[in-house]
Order: sequence, then C-alpha cells, then structure tokens
Amino acid sequence: MIGRWTQWKHFPKPERGEHIEAPIGPGIYEVREASTGGVFAFGAADSVAQALVTRTVRPRWRLRFGEKANLANLEYRTCATSTKAEARTIAEGMIGRRETFLRSSP
Repeated sequence: MIGRWTQWKHFPKPERGEHIEAPIGPGIYEVREASTGGVFAFGAADSVAQALVTRTVRPRWRLRFGEKANLANLEYRTCATSTKAEARTIAEGMIGRRETFLRSSP
C-alpha cells in the first residue's frame, strides 16, 4: 500500500538539534533545490530516513570539484510504502513518466 506524499520540508539544521522527519521503513524520497525546483536526488529505499541522512552527509557525488552543498537550499518530501519492491516499482514508474514528459515537451 502506498501512502501520500508529505509536504515539502526544508532540511533540518543539526546544529539546532533539528531532525529529519521521514519513515524508518520502505518508501520513496525526493530532494530538490528550493530556489529552482530542480531534482537533487530521488529514489526508493528500505529506510527513507536513512537514505535522506546519507544524502545530507555525503552529497559529494552530486557536486563539482570545489563546490559545497547548500543544505539551506534543499528540501525534501517522502512517501511511505509497504515494501521496498513496491517503492521501487512506483519510483520506476515515476521516472518513466518524467522521461516521457520531457521528451514530448517543446
């Protein structure tokens, strides 16, 4: 069973003791740049909370040499599912729809 997407939330500031609010279990996550709406990360995971923490601790795979991640400009949303297989199937479908949309856009 798939849940509903949460509202977009800004990434917490660890120095203020804030925490990520996300399912500990399986689901889908999406991280975007708040200023542009551009997708930063998207995927299915066994633990959505753990996947989001990994994205904030090691965002280097997305950065060019010398660039730093601006967590203040990132926001995230999540969607819980019953199993990781269900999350993966839904995520693949979403990726397929996005690719179709982008190909058909002028």
